[in-house]
Amino acid sequence: MSMQPVSRIEALQRHLAVPQREIESVEVQAHPTLAQESAVRPTPGGGAGTLTVIDNRTGKKYEISVSDHGTIKATDLKQITAGGDGVGLRTFDNGYVNTSACKSRVSYIDGDRGVLRYRGYPIEQLAERSSFLEVSYLVVYGSLPTPDQSRRWSEAVMRHSALPVAVEQTIAALPHDAHPMGTILTGLCALSTLHPEQNPALAGQNIYQSKEVQDKQVVRLIGKIPTLAALAYHRASGRKPAQPNQNLGYAENFLYMLDAGSHPGYRPNPRLARALDILFILHAEHELNCSTSAARHLASSGVDVYTVVAGAVGALYGPLHGGANEAVLRMLERIGSVDNVGPFLEGVKNRKERMFGFGHRIYKNYDPRATIIRQVAEEVFSIAGRDPLIDVALALEAAARSDEYFVKRKLYPNVDFFSGLVYRAMGFPPQFFTVLFAIPRIAGYLAHWRETLADPDTKIVRPQQDYRGEWLRSYQSMAERPHTQPPGADELGPVPPSNAYVRRVKGTHW
Repeated sequence: MSMQPVSRIEALQRHLAVPQREIESVEVQAHPTLAQESAVRPTPGGGAGTLTVIDNRTGKKYEISVSDHGTIKATDLKQITAGGDGVGLRTFDNGYVNTSACKSRVSYIDGDRGVLRYRGYPIEQLAERSSFLEVSYLVVYGSLPTPDQSRRWSEAVMRHSALPVAVEQTIAALPHDAHPMGTILTGLCALSTLHPEQNPALAGQNIYQSKEVQDKQVVRLIGKIPTLAALAYHRASGRKPAQPNQNLGYAENFLYMLDAGSHPGYRPNPRLARALDILFILHAEHELNCSTSAARHLASSGVDVYTVVAGAVGALYGPLHGGANEAVLRMLERIGSVDNVGPFLEGVKNRKERMFGFGHRIYKNYDPRATIIRQVAEEVFSIAGRDPLIDVALALEAAARSDEYFVKRKLYPNVDFFSGLVYRAMGFPPQFFTVLFAIPRIAGYLAHWRETLADPDTKIVRPQQDYRGEWLRSYQSMAERPHTQPPGADELGPVPPSNAYVRRVKGTHW
């Protein structure tokens, strides 16, 4: 995929034009692979058939059915036994690298070709022509909204943007230096307790069979998450966020809550609001990533949707998932200048350095989101000032893509490579980057939550394990046990007391 720099005017026209309330049809440049692609999907995995398995341990032969989507049922392998404990064959797939855990219609990724689609729509088209609120409707409900649906959706989401006082009070009890993701998690859990009428543990397991109840939670969560994020942002600043303005767009309202203060007439820069809206579109959904899988795991238990989303956001909090763009930023700061790119790459090859923002579990080609973010970055820099680290990033990308070591390993820039620089240019501290990931991803979590509710095949998630521990031991009383553990046995290490504890116990009657 060509990555020639785009002109600022082209980037502005394609990605930063402020959308109208009702999206108008505009001429767009076709995605390079879209024009050549058939409207009919190639047969997934080669299609239906059978798989003949010969167990060389026993000489037995088995016929395993292959579905029309090229999958086999893992439970069909249970019939393959070979003595021993009598347990049938199982697959070992640590990390679910080649396991289809559900049937989904939400998004499609072809990592070899660098393709991402929401409900069949290429991400490039959505970033150019749509808005986050429209895309979130598409992701959750499956189709682009009609004009009437769009108006009702926008009104319902923005009407539910205010937070209950109890949530604000709960967050006010947190330390001022609390990580904003911890604040978001606290707020989501508090919301769960404030809406008992939708909680299956209180209102009955079938409460979510009501579409009205489902829809209410959808607009609540998508509406309140930016307000919760603004509250988390200002927990550290010591200021109060502005109350949400229902008459503004989604990203525009978020920036308004951050910056308006006590000035209700304030309006964010429309180009920066559009840039953030595009970033929200790019992060709205991404198939069964770690946090979305967590959402489906939790949903399978029948727990309330606020706990589902909180669990997913908790997974996103991890530095290997949502925190990767912060790691990219720190890597670029450590490289420091274009002159240091070559030695840094040599360090990566010699396993002395670690390169962040390149490579992806799914993409073995250029991450299509990274292409768009690179274009958005130029526009943000034209408004907020050019970050000198962008030159380091571009030099690193060019050097890596011309180096056989990285090309052979199919290490291309991913969505995290440029996004941290854009967020920093917009004035967000690194610890807030993952929150900006979480805000739009709520739409994806809710889409998968609704799928689990509607899927007749949904079962509570309960994977098998490959047990490698002690087989059988007899309990010994304390007097019978040896005074030392055998070499290599695990044990509790030193847990030093805090200085405050030492001070306290030096007193009397404590």
